[in-house]
Amino acid sequence: MELTSDSVVATLEMSQIKSKDDEPFNSDGDYESLPPHVSVATHMTAGAVAGILEHTVMYPVDSVKTRMQSLQPDPNAQYRSVYEALKRIIQTEGIFRPLRGLNITMMGAGPAHALYFACYERVKRSLSDVIQSGGNSHLANGMAGSVATVLHDAVMNPAEVVKQRMQMYNSPYRGLLDCVRTVTRTEGVGAFYRSYSTQLTMNIPFQAVHFITYELMQEHLNPHRHYHPGSHIVSGAVAGAVSAAITTPLDVCKTLLNTQENVALNSMNISGHLTGMANAFRTVYRLGGIAAFFKGVQARIIYQMPSTAIAWSVYEFFKYFLTKQQLEQEAGPGPL
Repeated sequence: MELTSDSVVATLEMSQIKSKDDEPFNSDGDYESLPPHVSVATHMTAGAVAGILEHTVMYPVDSVKTRMQSLQPDPNAQYRSVYEALKRIIQTEGIFRPLRGLNITMMGAGPAHALYFACYERVKRSLSDVIQSGGNSHLANGMAGSVATVLHDAVMNPAEVVKQRMQMYNSPYRGLLDCVRTVTRTEGVGAFYRSYSTQLTMNIPFQAVHFITYELMQEHLNPHRHYHPGSHIVSGAVAGAVSAAITTPLDVCKTLLNTQENVALNSMNISGHLTGMANAFRTVYRLGGIAAFFKGVQARIIYQMPSTAIAWSVYEFFKYFLTKQQLEQEAGPGPL
């Protein structure tokens, strides 16, 4: 016979009081009323679902962001706002055009975010034990986010290259496989990691700010770290907006390295392929000055706020749900 709701609640409450080693449980070092021994599989499953939904729901805005970051866009691809861009793309290129490249993004987002969240939780807990005796440490949160980013970007970078090339106006590629084959044949496999150092340079501070802001917001909105959807949504949105705004200049450079924008590079008499973050910075500055580093900042913030809110709320829900299921199984059947 299945457990009653009262017995499940009691089990979850007990998990807050003691760990599996019967040591006192510090609520500041954990959250969502979950036991401190949540399995890696739980974090990976929750992370994969959260990552796919995060990128899927807001993908059209991401397509607009890529185009708005173009340094010398085609006259037909110059937009004043995100709304105007989406409207014109749908009217002139078809209703599904803003979704082009979504398939490769979903293929990369699942495993990338599974590694990302599992690594973050494990490293955060280990560092918090050392730095603050199990309590919440902003330094541990930032360092854990940075380590997790290295794994995430190693998986996601090739998908980003293909995605952004398919998002650009007048993209020459017929589809996913055509893009992969063409890039491999003409530029080599290394092209898929040409922006990896820039991606890390952008995402390590992005994720450090992101996780620190999220955990700081949780301290104020959800100090007891229970499962509380509203606090996860608000904290995620604020964390996404702050980190996106701060790192937009690096995102512009990453987009240039990923897309190898021909018109812009030809105007600078750059032959071959642009490589390296320093070269990207110089090229962006020479083409548009300081203002060029903030191209697409509106679209980036509009994309990151809801997508980060979605990622955290979905992740926390699945982590809570999967752990609750695990506790029910461990407790065994209730009384007849």
